[in-house]
Amino acid sequence: MARAQQAPAAAPAATDAARPAPKRQLQATRISTPPKLDGLLDEAVWQSAPIATNFYELEPTPGPIETHPTEVRVLYDDAAIYVGAIMHDVSQDSILRELSNRDNIGNSDWFGVFFDTYKDHLNGYEFIVSSGGVQLDARQSPTNGEDGSWNAVWDSRTALRGNDWIAEIRIPYSAIRFSKATEQVWGLNFGRQRRSSRQKFFWNEVKPQVDGFVNQWGELTGLRDLKPPLRLSLTPYVSAYVNHYPYNEQGKQNTTTTFNGGADVKWGINESFTLDATLVPDFGQVQSDNQVLNLSPFEVQYNENRGFFTEGTELFNKGGLFYSRRVGAQPLGFGNVGGQLRTGTTGRDGKRQGGEFIVQNPGITRLLNATKVSGRTSKGLGVGIFNAVSNDVYATVQDSTTGQRRDILTQPLSNYNIVVLDQSLKNNSYVSLINTNVTRAGSTYDANVTGGLFRFATKANTYALDGRVMYSRRRGNAFGTTDEIDDQNGYKYYLAFNKISGNFTWGLDHGIESHSYNPNDLGLLFANNNISQSLYANYNIYKPFWKVNKLSTYASASYSRLEQPNLYQDMGLYLGGNTTFTKNFLTTGINLDANPLTRDYFDPRRAPLGKYYVRKPATFGLNGFFSSDYRKKFAWDINYSTRHFAADGDRTGRSSYSLTLGPRYRVSNQLSFVYSIGYAIARNQIGYAGGLDSSLPYDNDFLTRFGGSDGDVLLGRRHVTTFTNTATGTYTFTNRMSFNIRLRHYVSNVHYRDFSRLHPDGLETPEPAYTRNRDNTFNAFNIDAVYSWWFAPGSQVSIVWKNAGASFFEANAATPLYFDNLSNTINTPHNNSVSIKVLYYLDYLALRPRRG
Repeated sequence: MARAQQAPAAAPAATDAARPAPKRQLQATRISTPPKLDGLLDEAVWQSAPIATNFYELEPTPGPIETHPTEVRVLYDDAAIYVGAIMHDVSQDSILRELSNRDNIGNSDWFGVFFDTYKDHLNGYEFIVSSGGVQLDARQSPTNGEDGSWNAVWDSRTALRGNDWIAEIRIPYSAIRFSKATEQVWGLNFGRQRRSSRQKFFWNEVKPQVDGFVNQWGELTGLRDLKPPLRLSLTPYVSAYVNHYPYNEQGKQNTTTTFNGGADVKWGINESFTLDATLVPDFGQVQSDNQVLNLSPFEVQYNENRGFFTEGTELFNKGGLFYSRRVGAQPLGFGNVGGQLRTGTTGRDGKRQGGEFIVQNPGITRLLNATKVSGRTSKGLGVGIFNAVSNDVYATVQDSTTGQRRDILTQPLSNYNIVVLDQSLKNNSYVSLINTNVTRAGSTYDANVTGGLFRFATKANTYALDGRVMYSRRRGNAFGTTDEIDDQNGYKYYLAFNKISGNFTWGLDHGIESHSYNPNDLGLLFANNNISQSLYANYNIYKPFWKVNKLSTYASASYSRLEQPNLYQDMGLYLGGNTTFTKNFLTTGINLDANPLTRDYFDPRRAPLGKYYVRKPATFGLNGFFSSDYRKKFAWDINYSTRHFAADGDRTGRSSYSLTLGPRYRVSNQLSFVYSIGYAIARNQIGYAGGLDSSLPYDNDFLTRFGGSDGDVLLGRRHVTTFTNTATGTYTFTNRMSFNIRLRHYVSNVHYRDFSRLHPDGLETPEPAYTRNRDNTFNAFNIDAVYSWWFAPGSQVSIVWKNAGASFFEANAATPLYFDNLSNTINTPHNNSVSIKVLYYLDYLALRPRRG
């Protein structure tokens, strides 16, 4: 029987644990007749193929050879590559087999194959299957690390046989990209998890002290005459929605129905590059956002749940210039519609004529299409092109007297574009060029950002130099005005030098974001106008000692100033670590930080920065977590934090606390429940209390005395109390069919104790005469129930029920009582949506006429 190149029965003593292990080789066997995909591996072709075995342990003890062997063989033909694996074990009881959703292994054993088809040691593919047959696929890249949002169409089968379990995998060439060279060598690794002992193994040893993952894979040889196929697939969809919202208004329907249709297209332009396009996309079934009350001067960053914008985006995420939620985001003029309404008037005859009211104001921008072209040549050049077009968006308003309606433009026709060039270099290094562009119809401003970044690592992979330079350019008028935008040109640069491998690593960096740098039309930057520098040191012990499996520790310090004017902003010291205990696999971590006096120039909402700031006295914070062993039927998580501030004159007693409890119970391999309850309170917090309104008698005198909207600022001392409850239940019928329901209730209450006036240079004076009640309460409630059935590879039926309601109460209507808020939330009108969506994967290779 042929065998692959193997290591000795015992792991050799490592002369340098920070250097990659020698690369093993496995020869693939060409076949003429594909094996039957049944999880049995009983065909003769499997028996004659070389075997990869003697895996190295990575967790919890790096280095030893596996006690219960794994045997892997690789076959290939003109259409696909086949991987067969036998995982020996003690008994069937030791093979954990929880069923879960696709891309979620759960409490289960797994086997995986990893390919670096261009052998650049940076980018790779992962195909993983659990012992219960659940598939997980991912891409590896320097930008995203392991990106599980990437999905491919491939097939697999698993089976139990005695004390072993078997995985048989078929990966069509249409799922991966590779060169058309006559003879090829790919990067290769195999992985296995024995969940019962919480061990992970890899065929080619992966050392935790070595920076990188793909660069530690072995090699797959024997690949000859591979011909990249015509990669052409169409995934059309149809969807239907029934929406109900209790408007209970004359002329408005409470229940509406919509029908949609479109398609995703994937076309392999050549062996290296693929075009992905979504035509008339429908994202109505994505999970609801976790809405929160935002008291900060910055926007809330929400997760991206739309598949097209999460899959295969490693090139577009280079440099952090792409925040995909900008595409199809809230229209620019969404919040300005109310100011354009005609108000009611009284005629000369004394009769009152009503004004206008808003009939419809869409909160999202509908996309017409979105397209991605991406790939990497055999020379290591990655190219990515992204383009999306969104339509005009209008709000509809109606005259309350005549019933006449008119439209108000809230978002012009817009084009979003990204171009990326990324050249892989030796020693896990690269250089990249990125350009993002937003072009809008009419006089509304256009935006462009160009950036270059690099990483140069030493041959021994011990040290690395990282850097980036960005330039932002914006031209045109602010939306809905004739005023030119004032941040037309800006820049950013960043430079870091790091020791990246070994038990002890360290680094230092320096960067500047100019006061006019603005990438936010297609990216996300919370605050510019910053000069920062930091240094850190990590010390990690990867092998078990005393009563723990491993130990990770860190220490760092940071210092920042405004870029213009050059003023002190903040500094901090940070210390922490985490570990997992050997016997009970309890994982815990703790983080400490200390900050001297901080100046917050952003909270006052005054431009230009520098004149006003809110003083934050010296503070000390502690946070951490505990997480129990998820192999148990009942497991739990605890997260906690506390922060205390030094006294600052008569501002005393400022502190914050939070606690989140997360119990979870696995009833069976098919049914599980997860619950999370969080409580947070911030006491005597000092911050921006909101703008002053000249139409309100409470505010008018103060607005005049403060110097108008650009003058002094109203601050408030407040208590903020927040509860978050989330409950999730999952029933998995088979490895391709599941039902999931998620409920979330969020409530945050703000109670102001008193107010003060913020003068320039951080001076505050009390304002006892200000008596307006600015208390507020925000509630959000969501239900997302999803039935999903992958009835064929790449093809799915999903039925989704979404229930959403939110309420915002101010002044006397605000209440700090939790159950009152819960009652208000339940009784507030909710939007209910029931939808069904069917998508079907059509592959040209499967549909083309067969010869003969």
